[in-house]
Amino acid sequence: MWTLCNDIRSFIITGYQRMSAAQSSVFGTRLKEARLEAGLSQKQLGIEAGLDPFVASTRINRYELGIHKVDYALAGRLATVLRLPVAFFYAEDPELARLIQIFGRLPKRKKADILSHARTLEVGA
Repeated sequence: MWTLCNDIRSFIITGYQRMSAAQSSVFGTRLKEARLEAGLSQKQLGIEAGLDPFVASTRINRYELGIHKVDYALAGRLATVLRLPVAFFYAEDPELARLIQIFGRLPKRKKADILSHARTLEVGA
């Protein structure tokens, strides 16, 4: 009985860890894409986002690999450094991620134009 309980507990914990890793992998993939596009090293990004310089590179590496989850406050600081909306990091669809990235960098007037055009497309669909 003791062995069965341990096996079940191990199975549940392993499943949870896999699920958490899958959720973190989208964030990690987007973080790495944005960091490379910005031309920043892992250490530079971490330091600019307010991480301790001694662990900045390791922490960013673990976020990119999906080993550790990023809390929302840090996600916001990373987004600010990379000039991106936080939503970019959580977009599973690569095309949606790209749209969020482009839209987030546009001036307000152009955003309004795009939203107006998108509404027109939606009505016509």
